[in-house]
Amino acid sequence: MKLYFKALGLHLKSELEYRASFIISFLSQILVFFSYYFIIIALFSKFSNIKGFTMYEVLLCFSIIQFGFAFNEVFARGIDKFDKLIIDGGFDRLLLRPKNIILQVLCNESDFIKVSRLIQALIVLVIAVIHLNISWNIFRVICLILMLCSSIAIFFGIFLLAASYCFLTVQGLEVRNVFTDGGKHMAQYPIGVFKKGFVYFFTIIIPYGFVNYYPLMYFVGKNNSCLYSFSPIVVFVYLIPCILVFYAGIKKYSSVGS
Repeated sequence: MKLYFKALGLHLKSELEYRASFIISFLSQILVFFSYYFIIIALFSKFSNIKGFTMYEVLLCFSIIQFGFAFNEVFARGIDKFDKLIIDGGFDRLLLRPKNIILQVLCNESDFIKVSRLIQALIVLVIAVIHLNISWNIFRVICLILMLCSSIAIFFGIFLLAASYCFLTVQGLEVRNVFTDGGKHMAQYPIGVFKKGFVYFFTIIIPYGFVNYYPLMYFVGKNNSCLYSFSPIVVFVYLIPCILVFYAGIKKYSSVGS
């Protein structure tokens, strides 16, 4: 991990070399994020709830998903941009080094401009929690922490699967966007507002439901089962096949030969 933090420091110094560009891009990300936020606000200016979910419950969903996605864009950008390593032959170089390959890919790139989205997601989360008047107990504290951690884990897993897809097609942008950007926009609402087909798919195939729907039901008092508070643990189990698929892809990888 020492190597990883050293790489993060180098990437940050590199981005700050062009401070004006960094600041402008940072501010533009703030505007992009709040455009998503205001869409939800505008929606609830016409409706008091969506299938029983209030505005602040939806904003809680929104903030948790956005937090996990932004975290991965900042700290796991190397996985997200894995196709570049395949295209330019950089992955061959990483395979020659006596370090964990996933760690090396993580060290390869980061994007500190997206820290703005990370901060904004936390701000929206705090606003939502304050307005929900939660009856706090130890299970709800654990539930909230698990929701945030599982949000990070699910996008990391999806990024790994997309990276694995690059071993077959070199560039997996379209498929990746369906499940990252597309999934992010879908999962920022409680999946219970969608039809059953969507609920089953995003519970069994890609477990967004265990990030911010089933635990949310317990957190806001719509379900009193303490098991719901621990449901995000399913997402960490989901990471295991994602990692195995990535390493299976490495075994099938053919060097660029340069």
